[in-house]
Amino acid sequence: MQIKISVNGKKFEIVLENSESAREFYEMLPLEVTMNELNGNEKYVRLNKNLPSKDSRAGIINAGDLMLWSSNTVVLFYETFSSSYSYTRLGKILNPVDLSETVGNGNIQVKFEK
Repeated sequence: MQIKISVNGKKFEIVLENSESAREFYEMLPLEVTMNELNGNEKYVRLNKNLPSKDSRAGIINAGDLMLWSSNTVVLFYETFSSSYSYTRLGKILNPVDLSETVGNGNIQVKFEK
């Protein structure tokens, strides 16, 4: 499954995982949300419902990774780094070139759509 994410007028393609978590997220779309800045490497939004999760230690997180944290928080990473946190992988942006510059360093309006 593929979806689109629109940020500041730019669209990125996301390939979703073949998982129950990703399928349930897909069924919530379209979704227009404010994603909050955190740690200079990620944007997050808390959902109104919990999604199924199978958390595992991420190790290396790559720019463009779309993850689920704590069953109800969608996280979009825009930098690559090591992490000891556990997430459920939802998907990945196919071509995250300019993602960091596009999202900037504050809160952003984002639209996820099919």
